[in-house]
Amino acid sequence: MAAGLMLGAALPGVRAVLGGAEVLGVSLPIALGLLVMMYPPLAKVRYDKAWSMAFDKKVMAVSIIANWVVGPLVMFSLAWLFLPDAPELRTGVVIVGLARCIAMVVVWTDLACSDRELTVVLVALNSLFQVCAFGGLGWFYLQVLPSWLGLDTTAVSFSLLQITASVLVFLGVPLLLAIITRTVGERRKGRDWYQERFLPAVSPFALWGLLFTIVVLFSLQGDRIIAEPATVARVALPLVCYFVIMFMGTFLAGRGLGLGYEQTSALSFTAAGNNFELAIAVCIGTFGTQSIEALAGTIGPLVEVPVLVALVYVSRALRARLFDDTPSVPRR
Repeated sequence: MAAGLMLGAALPGVRAVLGGAEVLGVSLPIALGLLVMMYPPLAKVRYDKAWSMAFDKKVMAVSIIANWVVGPLVMFSLAWLFLPDAPELRTGVVIVGLARCIAMVVVWTDLACSDRELTVVLVALNSLFQVCAFGGLGWFYLQVLPSWLGLDTTAVSFSLLQITASVLVFLGVPLLLAIITRTVGERRKGRDWYQERFLPAVSPFALWGLLFTIVVLFSLQGDRIIAEPATVARVALPLVCYFVIMFMGTFLAGRGLGLGYEQTSALSFTAAGNNFELAIAVCIGTFGTQSIEALAGTIGPLVEVPVLVALVYVSRALRARLFDDTPSVPRR
């Protein structure tokens, strides 16, 4: 994060180069970083096992309720609680809450030793709902619900093409590559070679991709962060509350339902994370590049990254306290 801020401040031209490289509102440098970041965890997934996870009705119900009922409502409530006098910031925060995580959560769950197969199923479920429900939820939370409560409303329209492009780029491409790699690798070299030789070789790229993505994000918006620290702080407060509430609430729900740690952790991270690139693209496409809404959307990942990293450690600490399946050695 510090490197990104310094890069953006020292070389202002970098922002123009990186910011101008996009297609359909999707930043190509960020897409590259996410692709490199997501591929190794997805390559570790046993897709034959993942298919069976899709039929666990209890887990799927918890995920749908947490992501598409509770999450948007919590973010809407926090936005109005903390930003009642800032409609543009509030709108940006609400849009962040509507964009459910389909990318970076794969890395958080891998670092937390969550269930990889379940994570992929939940991410795919979020992707499907994102394409089908994002526009309707945006209309409900920005126009219908505020009008019912006697609050100010915001007229918006969302591009289905933009939402679909985000899903295909940030999930479709790395997922397809991972499935092809595992299928071809196991057929030609065997599962032992794939597990013992190939995966250890590609695993480090996940963290390199994560670091690259963070540097790009902060270099693109470093000037606005430095110039408007009060705005950043105002938006950060409801976001921090949101991430913690969603993670801990879902974690306790999973524990209460008798789920194991790996399932509970996967549910919690997918409920807490957000698709920041989609939120930023929607805000820019709807309100403009220099809009306050776009700034609020941009602050989302800048807050999410350090908070979710911290929650990785919280998750592993909770495993030691609440579950009896703590592994004696870390997973690769």
